[in-house]
Amino acid sequence: MKKVSLGAKPLVFPVPVWCIGTYDKDGKPNVMTVAWGGICSSVPPCVAISLQKIRYTYESLKAQKAFTVNVPSEKYAAEADYFGMVSGKRIDKFSETGLTPVKSSLVNAPYIEEFPMVLECRMIHSYEIGIHTQFIGEILDVKVNSNVVDADGLPDIEKVRPIVFGPEVRSYHSVGDFIGKAFSIGKRS
Repeated sequence: MKKVSLGAKPLVFPVPVWCIGTYDKDGKPNVMTVAWGGICSSVPPCVAISLQKIRYTYESLKAQKAFTVNVPSEKYAAEADYFGMVSGKRIDKFSETGLTPVKSSLVNAPYIEEFPMVLECRMIHSYEIGIHTQFIGEILDVKVNSNVVDADGLPDIEKVRPIVFGPEVRSYHSVGDFIGKAFSIGKRS
């Protein structure tokens, strides 16, 4: 039996740390960090991210109908944190961090050159949910740096070294140890 009730909270461990790339109305690249996101469909491949209307990225995403999901490695935890603390309305986050915006060839949004993994997404739906709007993006391509792929050409989580977030306790963590191959460690005879 669970002994402590924490009440209704957005609390589950872990949530991703993703940096969302968009162009503003003047074509300036911007990026913000989100933790409210995840895969929401396999076919077509889609992700869902949730933003508050007060965020500068909100209007850019609505206008461009495109965004990138940039997966920072542990090496860029400080930059990812910074992207979530300041507004692109007042600060050029790329200049401040020294990171490089690259124009996506598939959608009208920038991605971050230095991050090991990026999803290029076309917005296909948006839904108002309380103080957030959930945006559904169809994944048109996944790009990864060549140094983070395994022998089969797929991203290796231990090479990507993504960071995750603990909501409510407000902490970043690295991904833990390998414990087994999915769809095999639970097999029964």
